[in-house]
Amino acid sequence: MGIRVGILTASDRSARGERPDASGPALADRVRAEGWSVVQTAILPDDRSALAETMRQWADSGLLDVILVTGGTGFAPRDVTPEATRDVIEKEAPGLAEAMRAASLSITPHAMLSRLVAGTRGRTLILDLPGSPKGAVENLQVVLPVLEHAIHLLRDEDAGH
Repeated sequence: MGIRVGILTASDRSARGERPDASGPALADRVRAEGWSVVQTAILPDDRSALAETMRQWADSGLLDVILVTGGTGFAPRDVTPEATRDVIEKEAPGLAEAMRAASLSITPHAMLSRLVAGTRGRTLILDLPGSPKGAVENLQVVLPVLEHAIHLLRDEDAGH
């Protein structure tokens, strides 16, 4: 199944060029290891409206099955990714976020501070992920086993269940 992925990094410092984005490329490597294609990438500052507008445009384009948003999910004042994601999604998918938090909790107690959101807009699944490369990939790996089925359902295809 050819899953098309967009990777959006939310980081003030990376958007200003002060720090290279490590999470976006780490996610791209993991996605490509699944045989999926990375169709779109972007690095934006931690700005709720800019993040929401990009997610909205990407989801509505019909070119992506999954949007992975890395960064901006903590408690810092500028961490607004979950709010931007909620501005965009039409249906929340709390089980995905809960599974990622639960798995992360076995690795670090800081997982309790994660504010990840997951949901759908049209036929696109949007997943918030932590901003660290390690955390982003670990969380993605938790939900990978169900993503193809989720995409089949969003495409209204017979997924064999």
